[in-house]
Order: sequence, then structure tokens, then C-alpha cells
Amino acid sequence: MSLVLEGTPHNFERKQTCHQVFVFNALRIAGSALTAQRLRTDVIANNIANMNTTRTAEGGPYRRQQLVFTPRQEQVPFRTILLAQGVVNIPSPTGATMPPGQGVRVSRVGPDDRPARRAYEPDHPDADAEGFVSYPDIDPVTEMADMLSATRAYEANVTALNAAKAMASKALEIGR
Repeated sequence: MSLVLEGTPHNFERKQTCHQVFVFNALRIAGSALTAQRLRTDVIANNIANMNTTRTAEGGPYRRQQLVFTPRQEQVPFRTILLAQGVVNIPSPTGATMPPGQGVRVSRVGPDDRPARRAYEPDHPDADAEGFVSYPDIDPVTEMADMLSATRAYEANVTALNAAKAMASKALEIGR
């Protein structure tokens, strides 16, 4: 099999770099999802561990934590901004476009707004004047279902990562 290179060596380098970016894009996207799901698992485990915590440094019971996922946005090249504004109408020398997705990120980890669950325990050290203790409103069944969902999402992204890695490996074998 022969490989024909068109254009100047400088142009070929830019084309090769562009293709490398696209090959590694799937790895970067799956990696961002792995990081996000691992953090989700950590937060769920922390919620379960603190489901009976009645006193925190902030005062009151522990508050269940939740994550907010948002699409990860890479910085747009300056040339793309100029093209969108109509300032420049010269296409990219490589003919490349931006990849469709950039992955996911955790934009916020914050407390759940649900009120505390109150239980009558007059002998508890954190009981109020009426004998009620405020506990976090954490349902272990919900937390375990969320943990299972996070685990399955993590496994799916490991599969996607391995598929992208195998595709990249097979692409390297083409030139042999």
C-alpha cells in the first residue's frame, strides 16, 4: 500500500494534526464523562454516609448534595468567531470543522432544597425544645438507585473509551 501526500509538507503537518485532534476527541469526551460520574459516585457515597448527621459546622443537619452536569465547552478558535461574524470568509486551510461534542463537566455541587426530616427523640442531644430532632432528608433507596445509575453510566463510558482506543489502534495499523 502506498501513501500519497498532497500539498506542501507544511500543509500535510496541519492536516495530520487536525486528524489527531478528531481521533482523540472521543477519548477526551469519554474521559470527561468518567470524571463526572466518579464525582457523582463520591457525592452519593457522602450523602449515604451522612444520612444520620444531625449537626454540622454550619448548624443544623447535613444537607443532601446534588450535582449539576452541563456540556463542556471548549474555547472556540478566534478564526471561527471571525467566520461567524462574517469578518473573514476564507475557509480553514485544513477544511476541518469543530467536533460536535466536547464532553460533560460538573458545573455545580450544591445542597438539596428539601427540608429536614423531623423525628421525635426527646433524649437525643440535638433535640429541640419540643423533643424533635432534624435529620437530613436522604432516602437510602433513592441514593442506591442513583449509585447504580452512576455506575452504569461509568461502565458505558469505559466501553466508549475502549472502542475509541481500539479504533485509533486499528487506524495506526493501516500504514503498516
